Amino acid sequence: MDEQALLGLNPNADSDFRQRALAYFEQLKISPDAWQVCAEALAQRTYSDDHVKFFCFQVLEHQVKYKYSELTTVQQQLIRETLISWLQAQMLNPQPEKTFIRNKAAQVFALLFVTEYLTKWPKFFFDILSVVDLNPRGVDLYLRILMAIDSELVDRDVVHTSEEARRNTLIKDTMREQCIPNLVESWYQILQNYQYTNSEVTCQCLEVVGAYVSWIDLSLIANDRFINMLLGHMSIEVLREEACDCLFEVVNKGMDPVDKMKLVESLCQVLQSAGFFSIDQEEDVDFLARFSKLVNGMGQSLIVSWSKLIKNGDIKNAQEALQAIETKVALMLQLLIHEDDDISSNIIGFCYDYLHILKQLTVLSDQQKANVEAIMLAVMKKLTYDEEYNFENEGEDEAMFVEYRKQLKLLLDRLAQVSPELLLASVRRVFSSTLQNWQTTRFMEVEVAIRLLYMLAEALPVSHGAHFSGDVSKASALQDMMRTLVTSGVSSYQHTSVTLEFFETVVRYEKFFTVEPQHIPCVLMAFLDHRGLRHSSAKVRSRTAYLFSRFVKSLNKQMNPFIEDILNRIQDLLELSPPENGHQSLLSSDDQLFIYETAGVLIVNSEYPAERKQALMRNLLTPLMEKFKILLEKLMLAQDEERQASLADCLNHAVGFASRTSKAFSNKQTVKQCGCSEVYLDCLQTFLPALSCPLQKDILRSGVRTFLHRMIICLEEEVLPFIPSASEHMLKDCEAKDLQEFIPLINQITAKFKIQVSPFLQQMFMPLLHAIFEVLLRPAEENDQSAALEKQMLRRSYFAFLQTVTGSGMSEVIANQGAENVERVLVTVIQGAVEYPDPIAQKTCFIILSKLVELWGGKDGPVGFADFVYKHIVPACFLAPLKQTFDLADAQTVLALSECAVTLKTIHLKRGPECVQYLQQEYLPSLQVAPEIIQVRAVSYHCVGEQSQ
Repeated sequence: MDEQALLGLNPNADSDFRQRALAYFEQLKISPDAWQVCAEALAQRTYSDDHVKFFCFQVLEHQVKYKYSELTTVQQQLIRETLISWLQAQMLNPQPEKTFIRNKAAQVFALLFVTEYLTKWPKFFFDILSVVDLNPRGVDLYLRILMAIDSELVDRDVVHTSEEARRNTLIKDTMREQCIPNLVESWYQILQNYQYTNSEVTCQCLEVVGAYVSWIDLSLIANDRFINMLLGHMSIEVLREEACDCLFEVVNKGMDPVDKMKLVESLCQVLQSAGFFSIDQEEDVDFLARFSKLVNGMGQSLIVSWSKLIKNGDIKNAQEALQAIETKVALMLQLLIHEDDDISSNIIGFCYDYLHILKQLTVLSDQQKANVEAIMLAVMKKLTYDEEYNFENEGEDEAMFVEYRKQLKLLLDRLAQVSPELLLASVRRVFSSTLQNWQTTRFMEVEVAIRLLYMLAEALPVSHGAHFSGDVSKASALQDMMRTLVTSGVSSYQHTSVTLEFFETVVRYEKFFTVEPQHIPCVLMAFLDHRGLRHSSAKVRSRTAYLFSRFVKSLNKQMNPFIEDILNRIQDLLELSPPENGHQSLLSSDDQLFIYETAGVLIVNSEYPAERKQALMRNLLTPLMEKFKILLEKLMLAQDEERQASLADCLNHAVGFASRTSKAFSNKQTVKQCGCSEVYLDCLQTFLPALSCPLQKDILRSGVRTFLHRMIICLEEEVLPFIPSASEHMLKDCEAKDLQEFIPLINQITAKFKIQVSPFLQQMFMPLLHAIFEVLLRPAEENDQSAALEKQMLRRSYFAFLQTVTGSGMSEVIANQGAENVERVLVTVIQGAVEYPDPIAQKTCFIILSKLVELWGGKDGPVGFADFVYKHIVPACFLAPLKQTFDLADAQTVLALSECAVTLKTIHLKRGPECVQYLQQEYLPSLQVAPEIIQVRAVSYHCVGEQSQ
């Protein structure tokens, strides 16, 4: 071996040595016989360095995994002998190998097993067991090999081909027939020998039993001697967690419902008599988390048995199963209410399924009603934040609690299905008692009281949020709670979680304010003062900005008396904060978008006359326009790149804010009806000069382009005079991305205004195409994936543009470009349909061709187009599907093929028998298609055409 290269295997080696080692590894992988050097080194224990040993196993692993079939029978035998020799040596080594080497060796054994077991090495396990016997080091390796084999055969995280899956099934079937009983016996012997003397090996063995039990005959494990031993391990502190997991796998195994019930009941009796059900006396939370998972498995198994027995009509045994389930509920509740969330989380599945059973029963017993109430109280208690929760800097623990809360919410929803009246009454009781004394109650209890009210909205669903109509008792209870929420003063509670929950709940139940509108002013004030948009926490301010926008939108009809007051109060929050003013804004620019949208909604939906709406909209947007002009001048003069970027950002925000106000308009309240056209036209005139700014082009163009998209919708034809100039600027010095983003704007204009923009389109058609072609023809590095992708996306955008032009009845725009240009455009469409392996573009190209044939393919079409159809379009329809890259397993390619067929059909419709004659006499013979096939094709083609006509 290259000793110098091997030095690079050490993690502390410098980068040159590491690079050399990596290159050496690649060299050995390619070499046909270098693996033999590694095999010899392992068998003869040539190297003591752990990293070199690991390296040798890696080389062998590659050989077995990828090149084994290329080896001779003698070489394959050598690999087997090497591994067995290495295994024998481990029995004699004074020190065991490092764990990472043992794991890698186990992986190589497992790979060799799945390759050879069915053919050349059926005695695999017997050979290994004869070597390891009960030697603890040998047993350790034997168990690691078993886990690696299970991973190869069963692990669902490993993606297998269908051939591998079939092979794995056959291996498992063969193992069940030939060796599983012997393996199970070996496990029993290992557990019996080492349970008191070697906890590590015993735990490994329990893990193996747990892994294999899912696919072997359960009776080999679920018998008195095995189960009694496992239950014995439950009383040994170092073994009990692994024993718990092993019993869980046994319980989880599918089997006859009555047998499963008997198994679970016998386990429970032993566990209960051994004191495991006395949760309060157990302090080891790690063990309790595993035990909770086991109880969850037993409970869910009983429920599955009950469901099967009910389905089979076995009422007697179903009743027994239900009784068995009921006896576990007390234990389930103890685990659900446990202060450790992991323990509680592990039992939620049983709890959820138990409630599902109760939902199906026509009448609940008193005990079952008591169980429902106990679950409800447990959920309410467990929803509560603990003291350690970090609201300002949420980390992994906080994220886990949020996920746990989601699980509890599912339980709450299920409780509502079982007993909505009880849930409503319980929440009302907790909410009312907490809100009565909120000033002296801890934040987490106040938060959860409001949270429960919030969660009721989904737990007790109604259509369109109509919680305050229909069922009188429910509406009355919710109304009372909402009244208490908004009048109690709890919005002033000095904790962010309570504040946020208050606003979330107010918005969730916005329909309450249509029933009792007198509470709107006090809630508006909460949004607008230090409790909401001016809160000391940025997180609260940000969320409130969004919620305020939703609140105003949903209650816009009730907002009229407060509009001007709100607009005055939010004035400072609307200020554009340029980089040089030094002070930090209360709201981020993203949050300000919501405030601008809210202001727009208030103005547009007000009952004011158009003149007043125009004045208010001008007051809102004029400061933006003035600041924009000043900042644009500063940008033109700015030298420092960082300052340029921050100024461009600010300019972009200004355009974005103006754009966002326009979202308030609708078909019922158009810009014109509200008298605001002039204001937005002024905005356009203010923003368009930014397109000619040579600095920070990307961000400025992006903002103005987005604004133009909005104005095309809002101002309609009034925007048209601005389009030519804007387009001219946007086509200067553009990259692929600029064009990709510009083309949808032109498509929008074309599709919306059609004939109105024909002169403009005719004028800019070729300049746009020249810009596109220039970018597409730029040379790029062969391996530059991002450049290739950009060009592909630009090509798609180009074809989408042509599709929009032809599909909008504007084909004359193309026809009027001169014969040479028209031909160039048509050739690019043919290339897109045939030459580029991009089915999305191909589909678009065939749609364009089909449309052009429909428009120009008749007798009165443009001169020369009929020739083009036969010379280029017809061949394209045959050549595209013949390409190797045309993959009919891909859905987009199938759509492209469909459009290709439509194109051929359209040609036949427009050209008639002449088309069939051309195919019969000229085109298909040129492809060496047999005459009889041509005849069949021609007849079927003709029939399809006849049917279409």
